Amino acid sequence: MTVTTVTSREFDRNAACAKRAAKAGPVFITDGGRPAYVLFGIEDYRRLAGGRRNLLDMLSMPGLAEIDFEPPRAHIESRPPPLSCAG
Repeated sequence: MTVTTVTSREFDRNAACAKRAAKAGPVFITDGGRPAYVLFGIEDYRRLAGGRRNLLDMLSMPGLAEIDFEPPRAHIESRPPPLSCAG
């Protein structure tokens, strides 16, 4: 994996070059001499983000059943709607 560092000015001038470099590894973009952003390919992002998750996957995570959570019961009363006598 190749790590590349470019200044914000270099990135602004030639984003295509930074995108090509991101295929080989992360590209650190500096602002005022300090790292401010990181550019990397989508596959690296997906790997770092853990892939796409849905609610069912998250609810079936190991150890989740051990969490003690008892939501309060809702008390919902039904009432007839108010009558309108406009005529």
